[in-house]
Amino acid sequence: MWQPWNKPRSSSFSCSSFKDIQTLILDEPSTTKPKPSIFHRVTLANKLLRAWSNHPKLTARASDETPRAAQPQPLPSIPRSEQRVVVYFTSLRVVRGTFEDCKTVRSILRGFRVALDERDVSMDSGFLAELRRVTGRKTGLTLPRVFVNGRYVGGAEEVRWLHENGELRKLLEGLPATDSHLRACHVCDDHRFLLCGECSGARKVYAEKGGFKTCTACNESGLIRCISCSC
Repeated sequence: MWQPWNKPRSSSFSCSSFKDIQTLILDEPSTTKPKPSIFHRVTLANKLLRAWSNHPKLTARASDETPRAAQPQPLPSIPRSEQRVVVYFTSLRVVRGTFEDCKTVRSILRGFRVALDERDVSMDSGFLAELRRVTGRKTGLTLPRVFVNGRYVGGAEEVRWLHENGELRKLLEGLPATDSHLRACHVCDDHRFLLCGECSGARKVYAEKGGFKTCTACNESGLIRCISCSC
């Protein structure tokens, strides 16, 4: 007889085989371990650092193993800066803003009538070399720069702020009083430099042995500092 038309035909094919393969693939142990997340690594590192910092033996050992080169080195000192105010400035009018700042700071400091050492870097490159050595900077130096008793105070903006708030007077307390800078020097006419007496500003001196030599008594401009008005 004919088979009923609505009865499904039997078949040996089964999709369970594909299901079994998929199950085997998923159940197979992976040989590669998953990488920890960034949050987990950061948390673990913080825990280790916290434990290391709280451990007395590790802390003592780390302090003992600190190289001597890592110790902070003392800063270079300003020469001839004891018991006085030292201001590095320029008398050149090339940059108007810098010139005005230098003029203002010098006027403020002169009003306190204390020992004031004004070092013009435009007249003597040795002053500029001093400033570079102390600050550790060869470029980007701004003027003026003020030091009180060898301690760095700041530039024009800092000096103005200290003066307006009454703090500058406190910094200058104890310095020797003088009024010599309130009047023009009768020797150099307040220029703070004189023409070198050895070479007359020529930067060359004649010696019987060797002929002409560079003068060592003056700076590169053939000038020497005025002893009468300098501190």
